[in-house]
Amino acid sequence: MRARGVGYGCLLEVTPRSAGWTYVGFEVFRLAVGSQLRRAFPGRETCVVVLGGSCDIRTDAGDWTGVGRRATPFDGAPAAAYLPPGSEFEITASSETVEIALGHAPAKVGAAARVLRPEGARLEMRGHGAMERRIHHILMEDAAAESLLVTEVVTPGGHWSSYPPHKHDTNNPPHETALEETYYHRLRDARGFALQRVYSADRSLDESIAVRDGECVLVPRGYHTVSAPPGYELYYLNVMAGPLREWRVTFDPDHGRLVG
Repeated sequence: MRARGVGYGCLLEVTPRSAGWTYVGFEVFRLAVGSQLRRAFPGRETCVVVLGGSCDIRTDAGDWTGVGRRATPFDGAPAAAYLPPGSEFEITASSETVEIALGHAPAKVGAAARVLRPEGARLEMRGHGAMERRIHHILMEDAAAESLLVTEVVTPGGHWSSYPPHKHDTNNPPHETALEETYYHRLRDARGFALQRVYSADRSLDESIAVRDGECVLVPRGYHTVSAPPGYELYYLNVMAGPLREWRVTFDPDHGRLVG
């Protein structure tokens, strides 16, 4: 999906209805200092990820000030907040500009509302050589929630990411779980681009997309992988949800030997 522009306000919105799926909703906002965003998602839990800048978050479960320390998604670990279903919340920009992503998914009870500070974001280096990338896990299985899974990845220029190609569209635990997924892409140099391929084994789905800064790719099914061209460092934020809150994937058997 194309971003709406480079101004302020809502830059991007994905709803289950617009995506034609069941679970994941996703929004991105840019706020000027002092401006406020008020949101509530009845029957849905929410993860607020501060992409850049700093903000104050006021909720019916408590208030948190100074959430976010990095200037851009490339500048360190993320700050975030988790809000259970039906929470009303208000976000106020406390830096000159703050960029915020909201991922939400169905939940009946959820977990305790809380802020997720950068020092709590689990760091993982995955892959080797031209497949190496840096991952910060924000709200994965080791963090309490009902359906949401959220993580972010920084991929150096010239590297492949989400590689080897893998899928999670079949509910067959513990081997594989069905998860809808959004890829929200940012480039450190906005003149650049990334490439993402999404395809099924029978090639009834086979799309290769040139992605620009601020664009979002939806992955409802199929194998998927991402490439960052030389000279263009890539960030993406993944929001996932499905009938079971576990991340279990199947690698494309043609390329599975490259895992590790």
